[in-house]
Amino acid sequence: MHKTSSRLLALLSLLQTHRDWSGQALAERLDITSRTVRRDVDRLRELGYRITTAKGPAGGYRLEAGTHMPPMLFDDDQAVALAVALQTTATGTTIAEDATRALATLRQVMPPRLRHRIDLLRITAVQPPAGRDTPQVDSQVLVDLSRAIHAREELRFDYTPGPSTSADNPRRVQPHHVVTWRNRWYLVAWDLDREDWRTFRVDRIRPRTPTGPRFAPRELPGGNISTFITSRFRGNEGPTTDWPCQGEVILHLPAADVAPFAQDGMVEELGPHHCRLTLGSWSWTGLAATIGRFDTDIEVIGPPRLATAFADLAARYAHAAEREIGSLPE
Repeated sequence: MHKTSSRLLALLSLLQTHRDWSGQALAERLDITSRTVRRDVDRLRELGYRITTAKGPAGGYRLEAGTHMPPMLFDDDQAVALAVALQTTATGTTIAEDATRALATLRQVMPPRLRHRIDLLRITAVQPPAGRDTPQVDSQVLVDLSRAIHAREELRFDYTPGPSTSADNPRRVQPHHVVTWRNRWYLVAWDLDREDWRTFRVDRIRPRTPTGPRFAPRELPGGNISTFITSRFRGNEGPTTDWPCQGEVILHLPAADVAPFAQDGMVEELGPHHCRLTLGSWSWTGLAATIGRFDTDIEVIGPPRLATAFADLAARYAHAAEREIGSLPE
């Protein structure tokens, strides 16, 4: 019985690799006869696995999706990877509770050797502090959006405006992707009324039913969703992911002191007390203010617009200081 069970698990492991297997190939891999393969396949079918048989001289088998979730088989490395992924997900996300329950279920059925490895890999994904205006996203809305994206159907929804925008309902879009960016969920879609790409916060979306007609997907600017989102949130309308404003300065600080706070900038060591910083931002004033946080002497290498931004910012700060000093009692 133990030998049969081990053979069934080995057979299932091979069938889960998402390819067609001939009976002869399975027999050779498992060192059994083709007749035993057929008998073991029937046993797996009785356990709920949908295994189809391909006709032909050699015959073949494929594991198909079923109407319910059958038992699944993972090797040791897959089980550890799945547990680590669930630990990472089980913090500050919309599906955190479900991930926690799935992790507990997985750990309960693990053999002691794997449970010990998981216990040694206790991982907590620390999320940045959420703002007061960061509500939880309704998981059903995520499902509805994903279903429309998969079916390539136009979508209508009511959209709750932000503090600086007015209500404009309903919106008609061709949905393309659901993405996350800095703890928020966004829908990327082609706005049919504005004839342009738009990003919508999912927590402000209330889908309407039914969905609209099917559509042929458009090509995203930049060619992929990562490039598109990075470009949009960096203030670019084109396909590039670079910041629209990039500058280069020399800071009178060791490179080791600058690097932890340079975000996505590049730091080059020039000596024990000097380094070169190349950094980007959405505006020249914003870039100058960011560099000024390092609280040290700054030498602007370029471009000239960065030097101008430093001068404008210095005049603005000086004016603010004069007004504050002038308001102090004598």
